[in-house]
Amino acid sequence: MEQLGAVAATHDVSLWALFMQAGLIVKLVMLGLLGASVWTWAIVIDKVISFNKARRQFDQFEQVFWSGQSLEELYRTLAERNNTGMAAIFVSAMREWKKSFERGARSPIGLQMRIDRAMDVTMAREAEQFEARLGSLATIGSAGPFIGLFGTVVGIMTSFQAIAGSKSTNLAVVAPGIAEALLATAIGLVAAIPAVIAYNRFSGEAGKLSSRMEGFADEFSAILSRQIDEKLQPRQAAE
Repeated sequence: MEQLGAVAATHDVSLWALFMQAGLIVKLVMLGLLGASVWTWAIVIDKVISFNKARRQFDQFEQVFWSGQSLEELYRTLAERNNTGMAAIFVSAMREWKKSFERGARSPIGLQMRIDRAMDVTMAREAEQFEARLGSLATIGSAGPFIGLFGTVVGIMTSFQAIAGSKSTNLAVVAPGIAEALLATAIGLVAAIPAVIAYNRFSGEAGKLSSRMEGFADEFSAILSRQIDEKLQPRQAAE
């Protein structure tokens, strides 16, 4: 018993010691997973800030848009800015509207289709921004545990080889090597669990923002459709 205690005392089982005692492949796996964990939290912080900013911008734009201000005045205010979200959709539609009338648009259906297409393109671009880097979270969340398991398997194989070389199966001798190997799986889970939670949360947030943009685009398309009828029907009747 005294010999087992002495052997156990010679093994430091702190996390740092387990990392330093691990083999090269296991160390590389652990470092890669730690890097993935840092990248996950960087994405989380960036998405929290950007989604909060987008929601505020949406609320502010909707408040101004439905305040009764004329579309021309609002367009002049926003035309020279670097717009995002609903403001970008509004500016793209109004720009197509003005270009079409400057060139003497005659077909209400054609004009409506061009405006809708301009809004769809802008909407797709904005939705892509909301979903940026979510694929990285999905990859880390799905692959992290398996990468950690790979490190564990390699570590256990190395431990068994060491056991065979030392010809000792005492728990005090076996436990440190097993602990080193299992640390890789633990780090894999530490990287994967926040990534999965963040991916599900931010995917839902991106979907909500995209739905708000689609709803605004539909409402604005209806407003422009009425104005197209008011502008083009008298011209067509006169012809």
